[in-house]
Amino acid sequence: MRILMINKFLYPNGGSETYIFKLGDYLKAQGHEVQYFGMEHEGRCVGNAVEAYTSDMDFHGGSKIAKLTYPLKTIYSSEAQKKLRLVLDDFKPHVCHINNFNYQLTPSIILEIQKWRKEGNKCRIVFTAHDYQLVCPNHMCNNPNTGENCEKCLGGHFVNCIKGKCIHGSTAKSVVGTGEAVFWKLNGAYKYIDSMICCSEFLKTKMDTNPLFAKKTVAMRNFVDRVEWKEVEKKGYVLYFGRFSKEKGIDTLLKVCRELPDVQFAFAGTGPLANEINGIPNIKNVGFQSGEALETLIREARFSIYPSEWYENCPFSVMESQMYGTPVLGADIGGIPELIQVGKTGELFESGNAGDMKAKIQKLWDDKKLCEKYSRNCKDISFDTIDEYYEKIMKIYQ
Repeated sequence: MRILMINKFLYPNGGSETYIFKLGDYLKAQGHEVQYFGMEHEGRCVGNAVEAYTSDMDFHGGSKIAKLTYPLKTIYSSEAQKKLRLVLDDFKPHVCHINNFNYQLTPSIILEIQKWRKEGNKCRIVFTAHDYQLVCPNHMCNNPNTGENCEKCLGGHFVNCIKGKCIHGSTAKSVVGTGEAVFWKLNGAYKYIDSMICCSEFLKTKMDTNPLFAKKTVAMRNFVDRVEWKEVEKKGYVLYFGRFSKEKGIDTLLKVCRELPDVQFAFAGTGPLANEINGIPNIKNVGFQSGEALETLIREARFSIYPSEWYENCPFSVMESQMYGTPVLGADIGGIPELIQVGKTGELFESGNAGDMKAKIQKLWDDKKLCEKYSRNCKDISFDTIDEYYEKIMKIYQ
């Protein structure tokens, strides 16, 4: 089978890129042909045989002239259509697997695939939703100005994005984002997508607010790497690893840390709130960690905490912690509750509730035997590895 992976970034940039690279490699290992389509970039590490890519769009840089054309290009890209057609005619994929595409590639690529199909080419269009991009113009269902989660645009009421200045707090950018969402709602391009993969049941419920999508969605949690179980001596600290930012609940967590001076915390990551972390005596900020250093940090933690305050979908950190034998205290928001077996591999607290978070941290910190029990239970967790994910996605491809 020939699979064309479509994603705006073709270089390591985030979760969706990790997903397409790992899935693409596994598909090739199983004997399938895989090529990629997206933007050109100096860091691009995958591609296609005809070397056809769209021009790099840097919304945070670039010339003033280029920026003037961005509002139109983010809604409809004839360049993306032309370049994609070159790949379609050459590669002749059986599946076009679309991932993140809004703004840089635009849904115009769906129209091009449909046009190609009408010419007698058989090809399924599969979309993996990594965020809320098809139902929320700012992709997060969260107002960046107030920090509050927001569902006002669900059901196609996209004008609320302008009212809330939901894209970078800018009226102008919110107008463009709203225009993009309204244009493609009226255009109807999304009806040509055959299947929509949602990485959590929670995300599926939000996608299903669009009756068109509800007929196509399937909840399929992201795959994880197989991890060797190791018996490790736990050390005396609670671990947070991830981005240091407001939507991740760091403000609330820092407040609680100050109120629990006898509990030792380790923070691993980077982000805009890094300086605020450094001034708290019972927090050791170890900065960004990866590879074996991060693995050791996770394995040796008494438990980890995931205090997010936005609609997380399938945070890898929550799965990774348990795979390494460390129970998780997580916020009861988004897809997080789907990943934790409460009373077995961890516990939940009310997202954004400092009092509840503090009580749960104190409970687990004081009860070492309970944490050890949760840790042993992590040995029995079963998140899909890529070989199991492959079996599921092939049914969708076929």
